[in-house]
Amino acid sequence: MGFGIKLKVWGDYACFSRPEMKVERVSYDVMTPSAARGILDAIYWKPAIRWIIDRIHVINPIQFDNIRRNEVEGTISANKVKSALKGSDVALFQDSNADRQQRASYVLRNVCYCIDAHFEITDKAGSSDTVEKHYNVAIRRMRKGQFFHQPYFGCREFPVKFSFVEDSFPESCYAGKSQDLGFILYDIDFDNDMKAVFFRAEMEDGVIDIDRCLKSGGVS
Repeated sequence: MGFGIKLKVWGDYACFSRPEMKVERVSYDVMTPSAARGILDAIYWKPAIRWIIDRIHVINPIQFDNIRRNEVEGTISANKVKSALKGSDVALFQDSNADRQQRASYVLRNVCYCIDAHFEITDKAGSSDTVEKHYNVAIRRMRKGQFFHQPYFGCREFPVKFSFVEDSFPESCYAGKSQDLGFILYDIDFDNDMKAVFFRAEMEDGVIDIDRCLKSGGVS
């Protein structure tokens, strides 16, 4: 196991979209482990390390809001990109005015989480890639508020504010309570045809212990 880190993240809105909702965006009740890993990757990512989420602490009450947002329909097709690479004269752009759609979203508001995580060295690490080296760089970036690209809560419109936790986490509003959050997305298995992996999330005292949930509830 690599060195552990503790990070507090918060923001005005968040949307961790449920994949079963095909048209409108509906958020899970809490941040998913893959979203937490995405935040850490945005702050410090290297091929030599892999972030692993141990626990997610839910600090603020779970509150939802209905909002409407302008989205662009569809994406640029892969066939157009391949044609452009072969020298064909194709338009690789989208007209935001022509393709705009207004969609409703059921999102979280006033969110605050604490991420308990560690990293492991991957098989892409070189001789100079030590645990101590990457740990010190990651901690320095977190303390200074630095990142490779702006971390966000599920959608780019919902930026993340973060700070490194030196001591203990702030107390959760769900301390002393238990809650079954049902099955939520754990991660995408890119080595197995991008299969979506789900797990049963159980929150105890405001804390979702990922490893314990995986062992007790299993994955699907």
